[in-house]
Amino acid sequence: MLQIDLRELARGPAETRGQLPADDPLFEGLDVALAEPVTVAGRLQDAAEGRFYWRGSLTTRIASQCRRCLAPVTVPVVADINALFSRDPDALEDPSSYPLAPDAVQIDLRPAVREELLLAVPQWVVCRDDCRGLCPRCGKDLNAGPCGCPPVVDQRWQGLAALKGKLHD
Repeated sequence: MLQIDLRELARGPAETRGQLPADDPLFEGLDVALAEPVTVAGRLQDAAEGRFYWRGSLTTRIASQCRRCLAPVTVPVVADINALFSRDPDALEDPSSYPLAPDAVQIDLRPAVREELLLAVPQWVVCRDDCRGLCPRCGKDLNAGPCGCPPVVDQRWQGLAALKGKLHD
């Protein structure tokens, strides 16, 4: 129930609960692979003449790749939603505001869910904090053990390395 009839608010705030499937057309165009449906819960209330405030939350999981070792990983995504739906165009300066037509009889909460989901998805994902990644030369997963490549010698330190052998006490 993410589309609320405004006449319901005459009786007081409306509880909102719903689930959007991972393949919902609402999420088309997002560069996010949802691993499960998006669960939404909240409360919509009349805030003033022509303004309606929705406080809610969303939870889901995304499927991604570890940015270090490229292993598949599933990450939980949780976000709080605070949105103002308004018939007044001057109230739309706030980025968490959504326009309503002057004659609207229904509020669709889904655009706010889409936007907050997009903002809550982490840009980079790792399989675990101590992930060692892939060897930049041979591509072996370093979490499985060392790769056997010779250590990289930084040529900028060669002058100091030569001095090290000369400085014996």
